[in-house]
Amino acid sequence: MNHARGTRPDSTRPRTESEQEREQRDYLEAFYERGLPPWDTRVSPPELVDLVEGERPLPPGRALELGFGTGTNAVYLARHGWDVVGVDLVGRAVELARARAAEAGVAPRLLHGDATRLDEVDASGPFDLFFDLSCLCGIPRPRHDAYAAGLTRRAAPGAVLLMFVYGPGAFDDPEEGVSPEEVAARFTGWDLVDTTPGTNPFPTFWLTLRRL
Repeated sequence: MNHARGTRPDSTRPRTESEQEREQRDYLEAFYERGLPPWDTRVSPPELVDLVEGERPLPPGRALELGFGTGTNAVYLARHGWDVVGVDLVGRAVELARARAAEAGVAPRLLHGDATRLDEVDASGPFDLFFDLSCLCGIPRPRHDAYAAGLTRRAAPGAVLLMFVYGPGAFDDPEEGVSPEEVAARFTGWDLVDTTPGTNPFPTFWLTLRRL
């Protein structure tokens, strides 16, 4: 899910981890209460399309999408022969994505859950491909290690993680955004094989990691 950002209330004390998680969930749910969120383009990004259909395409296997939103990319992968599982935190997004998949005649397993607590949903591995369209950037920083560990435990040898991230300085909140170096450090047992700057007017990156 490609998260648009807004200004959050200031606080006179540090927020607890549970407060940060609740705030983020409420923040995302509010977009769906108003209609489709602004990040839902209904078009799969060319970076994913190249991975699936490019000159050296990945052979179809099992894919896990983290934060699938209204299902554009889960449907795209399923249409191209992938066995897709998706996890999203927002119940309304799950409903919309399931309806979109049914309309497209494909059947990815789209689960309502927390991408940092994959043991609590039916998302067992191994997976050959992980796709994250800014999901990590929408996760409170204290949960980043849990997110990385959950993916690592479910990765087949040689698995690919394609990830879009907002870089440091992309938002007013200095706690938001992650650097390619930070992602590489958190994903131990993976090799950061490609870093491509995004085309946004603020720092963004497409990262490709491969499981060792």
